[in-house]
Amino acid sequence: MSGLDDLPPLREVIGAQNLIAKKSLGQNFLLDLNLTGRIAREAGPLAGRDVLEIGPGPGGLTRALLAEGANRVLAIERDDRFLPALADINTASGNRLIVEPADALGADEPALLARHGLKTPVTIVANLPYNVGTALLVKWLTQPVWPTWFSSMTLMFQREVAERIVAANGTDFGRLSVLAQWRTKPRMLFDVNPKAFLPPPSITSTVVRLDVTPDPEPAPLKMLEAVTAAGFGQRRKMLRASLKTLGRDPIPLLESCGIDPTTRAEQVPVTKFLALARAYAASP
Repeated sequence: MSGLDDLPPLREVIGAQNLIAKKSLGQNFLLDLNLTGRIAREAGPLAGRDVLEIGPGPGGLTRALLAEGANRVLAIERDDRFLPALADINTASGNRLIVEPADALGADEPALLARHGLKTPVTIVANLPYNVGTALLVKWLTQPVWPTWFSSMTLMFQREVAERIVAANGTDFGRLSVLAQWRTKPRMLFDVNPKAFLPPPSITSTVVRLDVTPDPEPAPLKMLEAVTAAGFGQRRKMLRASLKTLGRDPIPLLESCGIDPTTRAEQVPVTKFLALARAYAASP
């Protein structure tokens, strides 16, 4: 898209507008346009699709999403220092960028999408700030209505979070693994070298794609959150001990689901956690 191609390099934009990444907001600018293009392609095909982006910053990934043919991009950005750079991208793209000044953690995404006339389900693509990445993912995975307002998420996390998302039980398996693997099909795509960012973070980042499972095995969401919080909250304990915080005798619940009460939470597969949530909901 020629208008986007005519935009100045990101380093020039950052220098001209004196944009300095704020550590308090978990900001690290992704400057490599070849890399942002790769992320956008991994999220695609985007032609004709509406996209939600979180924390666009100076707009490197935003440019790539629009260049890959996204119909419109709704970008949620709480830092108003970036609004002039994003306005230039909007103009260059033919007014296909909508910037919403808000904190993504507190945003009502369905209301925002409806207000701006975006077609759901949208595609979520983001280089998430490290300090809120996990919280945002949990927020999206625990939407009360499922299938929900997005069809896939292509997100960047620090590598240890990415590994937890896709972990098999018995490894680095936890609450995030259960939620992600229950409602989506997650897979790690590729690592991103710290040198690709300004400033370079001290850790390696990883891009993960999570495709929504439209008809996951049924389980009551609140009960699943309760049993995973109890089980993984004291993960060194056997489930017969850690689940006592639920206020029920855990042994009959566990045995009814075919789970050995001496098992620890990280050894229990996702399907067994779903069965345990159903049993907990049905228990007196």
